[in-house]
Amino acid sequence: MADRQIAEPTDEHPITVTPTGRRVTVKVAGDVVAATDAALTLQEASYPAVHYIPLADVTDGTLSRSDTTTYCPYKGDAAYYHVTIGGKTVEDAVWTYEQPYPAVAEIAGHVAFYPDKATIALD
Repeated sequence: MADRQIAEPTDEHPITVTPTGRRVTVKVAGDVVAATDAALTLQEASYPAVHYIPLADVTDGTLSRSDTTTYCPYKGDAAYYHVTIGGKTVEDAVWTYEQPYPAVAEIAGHVAFYPDKATIALD
């Protein structure tokens, strides 16, 4: 939308994207849905760090596109996915910025899991 504000990270609202440097394993309903050594950690201001997993490291067939979308002035338009595994579906458990703004361009092709809908472990 043309009326959306685009915000750049600042000293007052910093955003960094760095390699996590550790193996990240994600479980939903007790089953592994993603495991990677190539996660990125996005730290935005004082919010909890978010681990972005390469989409290629998510178990095939577990994600289905949701109709949910949101907007972040720092990152852009977010799309959401449901996770289905072990006969259970967790709605809107995952989000992604398919075309993130340049300040966070590294997270393109990555997804993040909500920590209240998945277990995210760093080894």
